[in-house]
Amino acid sequence: MTAPESLIQSLAPAGRLRASINLGNPILAGRDAATGAPQGVSIDLATAFAARLGVPLELLVFDTAAKSVDAVSAGQADIGFFAVDPKRGEHIVFTAPYVLIEGAYLVREDSPLTANEEVDRSGTRVVVGQGSAYDLYLSRELKNAAIVRAPSSPAVVPHFLEQGAEVAAGVKQQLEADARRIGGLRLLPGRFMVIQQAMGCPRARGPGAAQALAAFVEDMKAAGFVQQALARHGVQGASVAPAA
Repeated sequence: MTAPESLIQSLAPAGRLRASINLGNPILAGRDAATGAPQGVSIDLATAFAARLGVPLELLVFDTAAKSVDAVSAGQADIGFFAVDPKRGEHIVFTAPYVLIEGAYLVREDSPLTANEEVDRSGTRVVVGQGSAYDLYLSRELKNAAIVRAPSSPAVVPHFLEQGAEVAAGVKQQLEADARRIGGLRLLPGRFMVIQQAMGCPRARGPGAAQALAAFVEDMKAAGFVQQALARHGVQGASVAPAA
């Protein structure tokens, strides 16, 4: 059933739902190896929301979280998929999270660091993807360590190795995969943060748009859609967020 025209005008004023997709988070989005087409949990949710509104879907694909955030903040995209962060919340209104993702630290095998609490020391350089949730969080939290910004989240470990830095920070699963592929690296035990991955729309679209998007996310969690999407795309290490 098509949504009310007033809601469509708020959420899809161009006559189609423009969804901002960040390929920098491989847990939620990537490209099909055969066709190159975007695929993943974010795309599944965007497709379902466009169907709920009764409008076509247009994917706006970016290689970093920062670019994806900028597209929604500027109103060039109607919805996006982001880690909740107060800085981003200045222009974007978030739903409750639909997925929880762990953030971890990676070091060389011979590093003297053995715990997350040891990272924030003078002389320690922590590499993060520029504009990522980890960049925003660690920029607030780290008082002594220096932050080094890689061009994107997938570039964190290569940048970490090239720069000879002490620590790489990012999505735990991505760091684990890089450690297995490269060798001579290890993750510090546990996690330093939990990312609350949510949907969002431009704050300027008004409360009706935000409420409709929030209700959609709760419906998708309750119906098992998010869990099924995680399983369908072989995502491990991420969990469905509890009901709001």
